[in-house]
Amino acid sequence: MTILHAILLGIIQGLTEFIPVSSTAHLLIAQHLLNIPADEAAFAFSVLVQLGTIVSLVIYFWKDLLKIVVDTFKNLGGLRNFKTLPDNAKMGWYIVIATIPALLAGVLLKKYVEALFGMPLTEAAIRLFAAAILLTLAETFGKRTRQLKSMTWLDALIVGLMQVIAVFPGASRSGTTISGGMFRGFDRPSAARFAFLMSVPVMLAAGAYEALDLFKMPDVGQFLPLVSVGFITAAIVGWFAIRWLLNYLNKNSLYVFAAYCAVAGLVCVALQLLG
Repeated sequence: MTILHAILLGIIQGLTEFIPVSSTAHLLIAQHLLNIPADEAAFAFSVLVQLGTIVSLVIYFWKDLLKIVVDTFKNLGGLRNFKTLPDNAKMGWYIVIATIPALLAGVLLKKYVEALFGMPLTEAAIRLFAAAILLTLAETFGKRTRQLKSMTWLDALIVGLMQVIAVFPGASRSGTTISGGMFRGFDRPSAARFAFLMSVPVMLAAGAYEALDLFKMPDVGQFLPLVSVGFITAAIVGWFAIRWLLNYLNKNSLYVFAAYCAVAGLVCVALQLLG
């Protein structure tokens, strides 16, 4: 992998982490086209470059995140009267509930997930087709009548379980969680907002966990500059992607992303058949 590869992969990560078209699938496709081996280093890079998009996420939502953290800790003693808690404190606990399933799945399934990266195009195609179906179903059957103030613990748990799908390569984290919110009746902007907020703990945990493995690699000194370049690129591009998507979802549907995922899945199949 070269610096140019790191920049290109950072751009792809920043664009596709939040837009529901599967960032991992696109990284797998790009690695194939750039002849980057599907090895442990490539897997570590794909996870660590996500930290760049976490930075863009935290910067974009820093006011919301600060209020959520502060109000949650200020009201720790009021859990017995959960209904009377401030909205930000409730949101903090909903994020905790939604985070637990993905963290457990990430720890328990890590070695199986890494093994799937040895079949990048096949896995990407499967997950892209799954994303296309999921987005279509969410857009077709989601009532889109609720906002975040009406969220319950069951909503948070169900969306959190949807996030488990994103542990596997090729699955779209934003696509699965936004769809999960829409299946529970939330409008598009509300579903996207919760999807982004709840992704912060999981993405931080995944990045930190993978960082431990990174420093065990024998050539870590050569690998760090590439990760840094990808990280910075993803952070910059990711901020603009968040802003664009939230504005887009105010007036537009998810069908265009479903169609894109279907086409991208067909491209993966074609590339696989062509060798």
